Amino acid sequence: MIVTGATNGVGLATARALARAGASVVLAVRNTELGARRAVEIGGDTSVVRLDLADLASVRAFPDALDGDVDVLINNAGVVAQHRSETVDGFELTLGTNFLGPFALTNLLFGRVRSQIITVGSDAHKSATLALDDPHLRVRKWSAFPAYGRSKLAVMLWGLELDRRLRAANSPVTSQLTHPGWVASNLSNVSEKRLMSAFHTVVKSTARVLANDIDAGAAPSLYCISEPIPPGSYVGIDGRFGLKGGPTLSGRSAGACDYEVATQLVAFAEKETGTTIPV
Repeated sequence: MIVTGATNGVGLATARALARAGASVVLAVRNTELGARRAVEIGGDTSVVRLDLADLASVRAFPDALDGDVDVLINNAGVVAQHRSETVDGFELTLGTNFLGPFALTNLLFGRVRSQIITVGSDAHKSATLALDDPHLRVRKWSAFPAYGRSKLAVMLWGLELDRRLRAANSPVTSQLTHPGWVASNLSNVSEKRLMSAFHTVVKSTARVLANDIDAGAAPSLYCISEPIPPGSYVGIDGRFGLKGGPTLSGRSAGACDYEVATQLVAFAEKETGTTIPV
């Protein structure tokens, strides 16, 4: 099993739970030094392979570092940026890391995935809109959390189209989407600047009361593996406002159910990444 972004937060908790259950787990991480420490802490059959989702060269190199097939690919890694910046490939950083990188990775690994593709979305998609005429927000106003929500709406639409294609092809592989709730992790720690540091401190303090811990945040992804849920499901949190609680089948916004927009988005992503969904 592969877990991206497995050095901290939900990814770490997901990898730890899988290893404790006896799975062979690959920690797909940017910081391999920290990844090696996490692998020792986790124990079991755990290995580390470098992966930087903000760099397509790293994404393309990743499959060559793996041996054999993959039962489950968990696209967990995500980022919230403080300022607009671009990846080495010229993508808006949030969209590139949260959507285009995982999209390319999944396409490149698809022929070796035997069972499931699980991608972490977010209920943040429900307040977002896509701008396919300016997907990298070079003209439109950029701000951190709207950009995050936009990237997660892209993830949701990609998941919609991927599920449609898998079903049409009668593929043995299934695709699910998840929302971990509001997790008391390091996602909001986007800057060392005083203002954002203060914001992160407030978020962490509030999260202790209102948010899931990282183990509860990992539960929706684990639920996809352990429970007989339908292909294409979106697994969220059963608590009020989807912030804190246990995993449950959840609803998505009308915008995340638009097959026409999903098709346009996938065509855009295939062109940007030079990879195609192989079904």
